Amino acid sequence: MFKTFVLAGSLAAVLALSGTALAGNSGGGTSKTSSSTISLASQAGGATAIPAYGSSVAFTISTDQTSNPFVNLQCFQNGALVAQGWAGYFSGALGGESFGLYSPQWTGGAADCTATLDMNTNGRWKVLASTSFHVSG
Repeated sequence: MFKTFVLAGSLAAVLALSGTALAGNSGGGTSKTSSSTISLASQAGGATAIPAYGSSVAFTISTDQTSNPFVNLQCFQNGALVAQGWAGYFSGALGGESFGLYSPQWTGGAADCTATLDMNTNGRWKVLASTSFHVSG
Protein backbone atom coordinates (compact mmCIF):
# COMPACT_ATOMS: atom_id res chain seq x y z
CA MET A 1 0.00 0.00 0.00
CA PHE A 2 2.78 2.46 0.95
CA LYS A 3 4.73 1.69 -2.27
CA THR A 4 1.64 2.40 -4.37
CA PHE A 5 1.08 5.73 -2.59
CA VAL A 6 4.74 6.81 -3.03
CA LEU A 7 4.69 5.82 -6.71
CA ALA A 8 1.43 7.67 -7.34
CA GLY A 9 2.65 10.72 -5.44
CA SER A 10 5.95 10.75 -7.35
CA LEU A 11 4.17 10.42 -10.68
CA ALA A 12 1.80 13.27 -9.79
CA ALA A 13 4.75 15.49 -8.79
CA VAL A 14 6.62 14.76 -12.03
CA LEU A 15 3.55 15.50 -14.13
CA ALA A 16 2.88 18.71 -12.26
CA LEU A 17 6.46 19.92 -12.68
CA SER A 18 6.65 19.00 -16.36
CA GLY A 19 3.35 20.79 -16.98
CA THR A 20 4.73 23.91 -15.30
CA ALA A 21 7.93 23.73 -17.32
CA LEU A 22 6.01 23.33 -20.56
CA ALA A 23 3.64 26.13 -19.70
CA GLY A 24 6.57 28.43 -18.91
CA ASN A 25 8.00 27.88 -22.41
CA SER A 26 4.98 28.96 -24.44
CA GLY A 27 7.02 30.43 -27.26
CA GLY A 28 5.95 33.99 -26.48
CA GLY A 29 9.50 35.21 -25.81
CA THR A 30 12.08 36.40 -28.26
CA SER A 31 14.31 33.84 -29.86
CA LYS A 32 17.95 34.34 -30.72
CA THR A 33 19.04 32.92 -34.02
CA SER A 34 22.64 31.91 -34.39
CA SER A 35 24.79 31.34 -37.38
CA SER A 36 28.02 29.55 -38.18
CA THR A 37 29.77 29.13 -41.51
CA ILE A 38 32.87 27.42 -42.86
CA SER A 39 34.36 27.58 -46.36
CA LEU A 40 37.67 27.04 -48.09
CA ALA A 41 39.83 30.13 -47.72
CA SER A 42 40.56 32.06 -50.89
CA GLN A 43 44.01 31.77 -52.41
CA ALA A 44 46.15 34.77 -53.32
CA GLY A 45 44.27 36.80 -55.91
CA GLY A 46 40.86 35.98 -54.40
CA ALA A 47 40.17 32.75 -56.31
CA THR A 48 39.29 29.52 -54.56
CA ALA A 49 41.25 26.95 -56.54
CA ILE A 50 40.56 23.23 -56.50
CA PRO A 51 42.95 21.81 -53.91
CA ALA A 52 45.48 19.24 -55.09
CA TYR A 53 47.11 16.29 -53.35
CA GLY A 54 50.23 17.43 -51.50
CA SER A 55 49.06 21.03 -51.07
CA SER A 56 47.51 22.58 -47.98
CA VAL A 57 44.19 24.25 -47.26
CA ALA A 58 42.83 26.65 -44.68
CA PHE A 59 39.29 27.72 -43.93
CA THR A 60 37.34 30.89 -43.39
CA ILE A 61 35.03 30.47 -40.43
CA SER A 62 32.43 32.51 -38.62
CA THR A 63 30.40 31.64 -35.52
CA ASP A 64 28.59 33.33 -32.68
CA GLN A 65 28.29 30.06 -30.75
CA THR A 66 31.75 29.90 -29.16
CA SER A 67 34.92 31.90 -28.78
CA ASN A 68 36.98 28.71 -29.17
CA PRO A 69 35.95 27.07 -32.47
CA PHE A 70 37.78 24.08 -33.94
CA VAL A 71 37.95 22.74 -37.48
CA ASN A 72 38.02 18.99 -38.08
CA LEU A 73 39.10 17.85 -41.55
CA GLN A 74 38.54 14.32 -42.85
CA CYS A 75 39.53 13.07 -46.30
CA PHE A 76 38.45 9.79 -47.90
CA GLN A 77 39.52 7.71 -50.89
CA ASN A 78 37.02 5.06 -51.96
CA GLY A 79 35.28 5.32 -48.58
CA ALA A 80 38.47 4.81 -46.54
CA LEU A 81 39.66 7.56 -44.19
CA VAL A 82 43.11 8.60 -45.42
CA ALA A 83 43.65 11.87 -43.54
CA GLN A 84 42.23 13.60 -40.51
CA GLY A 85 43.26 16.66 -38.53
CA TRP A 86 42.05 19.17 -35.97
CA ALA A 87 42.95 22.84 -35.61
CA GLY A 88 41.84 25.49 -33.17
CA TYR A 89 40.63 28.60 -34.97
CA PHE A 90 41.01 31.07 -32.11
CA SER A 91 43.69 33.23 -30.59
CA GLY A 92 46.02 31.18 -28.39
CA ALA A 93 45.28 27.82 -30.04
CA LEU A 94 48.31 25.60 -30.50
CA GLY A 95 49.46 24.86 -34.03
CA GLY A 96 48.43 26.54 -37.24
CA GLU A 97 45.20 26.85 -39.13
CA SER A 98 46.24 24.99 -42.28
CA PHE A 99 45.92 21.32 -43.15
CA GLY A 100 48.28 19.32 -45.36
CA LEU A 101 46.50 17.20 -47.96
CA TYR A 102 48.63 14.08 -47.53
CA SER A 103 49.38 11.41 -44.92
CA PRO A 104 51.14 8.05 -44.62
CA GLN A 105 47.84 6.42 -45.70
CA TRP A 106 47.30 8.92 -48.51
CA THR A 107 50.23 8.62 -50.85
CA GLY A 108 48.63 10.14 -53.93
CA GLY A 109 45.48 10.47 -55.96
CA ALA A 110 42.22 12.29 -55.57
CA ALA A 111 40.12 12.33 -52.41
CA ASP A 112 36.89 13.78 -51.10
CA CYS A 113 37.11 15.86 -47.92
CA THR A 114 34.71 17.29 -45.39
CA ALA A 115 35.59 20.01 -42.90
CA THR A 116 33.37 20.68 -39.92
CA LEU A 117 33.31 23.69 -37.66
CA ASP A 118 32.96 22.32 -34.14
CA MET A 119 32.66 23.43 -30.55
CA ASN A 120 33.18 21.50 -27.35
CA THR A 121 30.36 21.65 -24.84
CA ASN A 122 30.62 19.70 -21.61
CA GLY A 123 33.12 17.26 -23.11
CA ARG A 124 31.05 16.61 -26.26
CA TRP A 125 31.65 17.89 -29.78
CA LYS A 126 28.88 19.78 -31.54
CA VAL A 127 29.04 20.40 -35.30
CA LEU A 128 28.10 23.99 -36.12
CA ALA A 129 28.67 23.96 -39.90
CA SER A 130 30.35 21.88 -42.59
CA THR A 131 31.73 22.09 -46.09
CA SER A 132 32.84 19.40 -48.54
CA PHE A 133 35.30 19.61 -51.42
CA HIS A 134 37.20 17.44 -53.87
CA VAL A 135 40.97 17.18 -53.91
CA SER A 136 42.50 16.50 -57.30
CA GLY A 137 45.14 13.83 -57.69
